[in-house]
Amino acid sequence: MLEDKNIVIIGGTTGLGFSAAKAFVKNGANVVVVGRNPESCISAELALGENAKALKGDATNPATAINAIEMCISEFGDFDGLYHVAGGSGRKYGDGPLHELTLEGWQKTFDLNLTSLMLSNQAAVRKFLELGKSGSILNMSSVLSFSPSPQYFVTHAYAAAKSAVTGFTKALAAYYAKDNIRINILAPALVETPMSARASTDEKIMNFVKTKQPLDGGRNGKPEDLDGAAVYFMSDSSKFTTGQTLYVDGGWEVSEGQY
Repeated sequence: MLEDKNIVIIGGTTGLGFSAAKAFVKNGANVVVVGRNPESCISAELALGENAKALKGDATNPATAINAIEMCISEFGDFDGLYHVAGGSGRKYGDGPLHELTLEGWQKTFDLNLTSLMLSNQAAVRKFLELGKSGSILNMSSVLSFSPSPQYFVTHAYAAAKSAVTGFTKALAAYYAKDNIRINILAPALVETPMSARASTDEKIMNFVKTKQPLDGGRNGKPEDLDGAAVYFMSDSSKFTTGQTLYVDGGWEVSEGQY
């Protein structure tokens, strides 16, 4: 589905992004994966093979996405798509319920999840316009942006930032549709990644998740659960789809969840 596609993944050396990178390469794409950790960059490039390059960079640095896109063009000859996965919890900086939320927690959470995404989307759109070509951008949101879970997942800055991804993406999709640049969103529920380790190792939370995400026996999501959707949005199969959010949530949105 991705033959001859050249894709940049911001946050592509671990977790959801790395799983997607493997799926993209399997489907014929060339990929540039970006990560903050030099060891994960090395291991990702080795694992992905000759159709991949890794770049160390911080997604909140304005130069990172620009450099990744230029690497994609220099290494593989073109740039066709951007998948922005990078983000993270601001809990350790002071994110939490509003009455406990710190200004640092608010600002850091928005930098991680929204500013970084704005920068990568801006770099991609500018390059598509410069090249005079169509392209696909896929952004990462969360079910917590629209479906709160107040007992176990109470990070109000994170919910606000991920909700802002929706408004931002829809505004971009509307404006750049005339340029045949399509911009869409994936919104997962709880998935096994380094970021979700707190919840994934808590027996009470996992018992709740079994009823909140009841599909496939009630379980944590796996990174590969999102791969098929990511391939679709990066492929020409989605050439008539823009401004949409696909919830890959195991039933989270439609399930009450039992404590």
